[in-house]
Amino acid sequence: MTNVASGRLLSLDVLRGMTVAGMILVNNPGSWGAVYAPLRHAPWHGLTPTDLVFPFFMFVMGVSAGLSLRRYGYRCTPAAVRKILLRSVLIFLIGTAVGFFSRFCGTFAALSGEDVPFWERVARSTMTFDRMRILGVLQRLSLSYAAAMLIALSLRPHRIPLVAGALLAVYWLVLALGDGFSLSENNVVAVVDRAVLGAAHMYREGDIAFDPEGLLSTVPSVAHVLFGFCCCRAVLAAEDTDGKALRLLLIGALSMLAGWLLSYACPINKKIWSPTFVLLTCGMASSLWGVLLWAVDGRGHRRWCRFFEVFGVNPLFLYVQSAVLAILLGNIRVPCGAGATSLHGYVYSALLKPFFGAYLGSLVYALLFVGLNWAAGYVLYRKKIWIRI
Repeated sequence: MTNVASGRLLSLDVLRGMTVAGMILVNNPGSWGAVYAPLRHAPWHGLTPTDLVFPFFMFVMGVSAGLSLRRYGYRCTPAAVRKILLRSVLIFLIGTAVGFFSRFCGTFAALSGEDVPFWERVARSTMTFDRMRILGVLQRLSLSYAAAMLIALSLRPHRIPLVAGALLAVYWLVLALGDGFSLSENNVVAVVDRAVLGAAHMYREGDIAFDPEGLLSTVPSVAHVLFGFCCCRAVLAAEDTDGKALRLLLIGALSMLAGWLLSYACPINKKIWSPTFVLLTCGMASSLWGVLLWAVDGRGHRRWCRFFEVFGVNPLFLYVQSAVLAILLGNIRVPCGAGATSLHGYVYSALLKPFFGAYLGSLVYALLFVGLNWAAGYVLYRKKIWIRI
């Protein structure tokens, strides 16, 4: 573990690890039909614990970028721009590759019960890419990171919060004028995404083509990353650990209060990434980091956080690993009774559900899956291998 002077805070690794572990947990239940309420996303307006993990990760991305870009003096130099753009393109391409892999494996597995030759199944699988979703979690991270960092390096520090606030205000106005708070085909978020991406390449909410990681709703997520960047600068400006933690707690409290008060006019909604969602989740992330910074970096309470540190030092790699592993477990077919099921389905239905019941068995599967990914991450951690994406 290194300190702020060398560019790393253990508390930040722990917070990052918490978000990655949380993302893996909520994305991989034993059965989507048996998930406890706190591990589900809010159906539309509202907020659940599950709705926090992705925005927390975006906040941490802004903080991490603020630390890593110090070497360029926070100036928009050619080297800094090249680093930002290359990383952004790489993350976007990885997200696209995972989407291709999921589509390919799903179609290939669906044909396994038919009398179709291997290479013909491969050919048919590649023909479904015209209906593949274009955007997703990694793609949003990529776009938000690139836009936020180019803005941050192009402006003086005191103007960055103003730009973030302006992005949220303009987006709020667009939502208000474009039926943006209703789940319908007329929602401006869905209209813009359909026009640019095409309905065939979008996520679907029931019968409606509506992408929670679409293009228009990426605008407020840029503000999310900028918020994390500003918190990083605030921490670096404080002299001691208690001062850093106090700044984070104060920023967090004010942001949460603003998000709560404004929610009467602008509902908190993850799927449209509403401005109040940004304010509330950024405030919560800032407050949690403040507590962790005080406890872990300031008071040395570190023994409990090794589990999360493993996820935190290789976050994107382990997240991508979990996605690929989930795809494989969901498409590898194994005999089950008179037919066949996926390896995922077999472990849950045949091994966990009979013993634990539907809901607890589903949670146990998710926890085992998190543990499996942690074990792979722990090998890297012990060997001090940090895979940067």
